[in-house]
Amino acid sequence: MSKIAATFSALKAHNKTALVTFITAGDPGRESTVPLMHALVAGGADIIELGVPFSDPMAEGPVIQRACERALANGVGIKDVFDYVAEFRKTNQTTPVVLMGYANPIERIGAKAFIAQSVAVGADGAIVVDYPPEECEEFAAAMRAAELDLIFLLAPTSTEKRIEQVAKVGGGFSYYVSLKGVTGAGNIDTVDVAKRLQAIRKHVKLPVGVGFGIRDGATARAVAEVADAVVIGSRIIQEIETAGKDGAVAAVQAFTTSIRTALDA
Repeated sequence: MSKIAATFSALKAHNKTALVTFITAGDPGRESTVPLMHALVAGGADIIELGVPFSDPMAEGPVIQRACERALANGVGIKDVFDYVAEFRKTNQTTPVVLMGYANPIERIGAKAFIAQSVAVGADGAIVVDYPPEECEEFAAAMRAAELDLIFLLAPTSTEKRIEQVAKVGGGFSYYVSLKGVTGAGNIDTVDVAKRLQAIRKHVKLPVGVGFGIRDGATARAVAEVADAVVIGSRIIQEIETAGKDGAVAAVQAFTTSIRTALDA
């Protein structure tokens, strides 16, 4: 059982919803990432998505785009991301870490090197936004062989055929994007989400997390009624932007705590 699967199993046993949190590696500073990862855990995060900075993050709204720009300006690349995970693992061996980003950085170092490095530093899986599930069965198989989970996105526009393919090749959990558009846009319709998850679960037996549009405890709690995990990214990045380097760690921990409290209420 992967670390991600074990996390979901343990939470289910206690009737709890997973809190999945996202930050961009290297934002707001090179030395900020590992302290922020620990702050997320201290605030109650169950899984960390660590964004790999990329110059053209096409699925992201302006908030995460700016985070990528700041990280790239700080000179942070995929090798640094691996270093951050290794540093985090020195004191936390239990919280799953998922590397989230785009195909280009992986293609540059090669899939085999990406998988080998992920295993070496203690990462648990990846979300590659622009890897279509129909076109990366070989990569998914190689990830599984290394006991890493390759997590795929599903959207309101996903066809039944796409859902079936994600069920076939995906691992860890499936990430349902609750809104049409980019991250951080719009407000979530929990009634519509419930209907879509029902359709997804006809094929996908993995836990299903819901993200995009979750900005506060009340919305997180409403989503938790129908989902196995609540995923929050842009809202956390906004906390980082507002607080700046000096206040980011405290602000992120406080915000994460507020969401965890709402989920457990």
